[in-house]
Amino acid sequence: IHSFCINNAKVAVLGASGGIGQPLSLLLKNSPLVGELSLFDIAHTPGVAADLSHIETRARVTGYMGPDQLNDALKGCDVVVIPAGVPRKPGMTRDDLFNTNATIVATLADACARNCPEAMICIIANPVSTPVPVMWFEIVMKKYGVYNPNRVFGVTTLDIVRANAFVAELKGLDPARVNVPVIGGHAGKTIIPLISQATPKVEFPADQLSALTARIQDAGTEVVKAKAGAGSATLSMAYAGARFTFSILDAMNGKEGVVECAYVRSEETECKYFSTPLLLGKQGIEKNLGLGKLSAFEEKLVAEAIGELKGSIKKGEDFVANMK
Repeated sequence: IHSFCINNAKVAVLGASGGIGQPLSLLLKNSPLVGELSLFDIAHTPGVAADLSHIETRARVTGYMGPDQLNDALKGCDVVVIPAGVPRKPGMTRDDLFNTNATIVATLADACARNCPEAMICIIANPVSTPVPVMWFEIVMKKYGVYNPNRVFGVTTLDIVRANAFVAELKGLDPARVNVPVIGGHAGKTIIPLISQATPKVEFPADQLSALTARIQDAGTEVVKAKAGAGSATLSMAYAGARFTFSILDAMNGKEGVVECAYVRSEETECKYFSTPLLLGKQGIEKNLGLGKLSAFEEKLVAEAIGELKGSIKKGEDFVANMK
């Protein structure tokens, strides 16, 4: 049962017209936790907002379009969800993508710092695989003196959702009851599913465990291949983004024991940013629950991931330093 203090939460979706943004906005509109849904994008937002506003749920929907309406979209928001950023197009290098999206994120961070400095920030922006979006928010919000590391999250929930689905499938379990923590980063080898900490407890022979881990790490590619050039994971990502947002809203409402993994400013390893299970509360992160007890196989995965994560953090810092 939710208390009514924030049961009227105002939630903004930045990038609401995109492949993730539209289904994400639909899921948020469907939730009794959301009182007001503020949709922003650089194109098509009035149409998306009009369409969603006909749905018979209580969330009031408003659409904002273009840079000059960004401030209005953010005013008074409790939670900001950011599926903004462009997907990689043919002929575009990862660096091109990186530069374009980092610039978009910097602009959005600036607007959030000015208009809703207290909001919970949930970043789905491409590439979450690097710490850049989370890092940008830290740098920009510090500039305005409003940075709170307990309120800025890189959303890695899709990795957990996939791990739960794949484990449930292999073991014939109800996926809704399976919970596999996934730590580290959000790309390839930095994605570390902690199968040894799964509930209910599951065990796999070494070769099957190794194949399952690889499948969770490469699941994005699985979708890209299946879509045969027509896009990447948008629907499952929208579901994961909504799940994380609902957990944040539940915690803000005073629900006890809400735990989600997310990529945050961290002291848990030698990486400045690292995803681990977090106990969420009214003020955001209540407690970082850390890595927990790892199996020997998982310890090896963590050791391999840390080098790669440090590299991407360094790349992000260099990029930020050059852009100032």
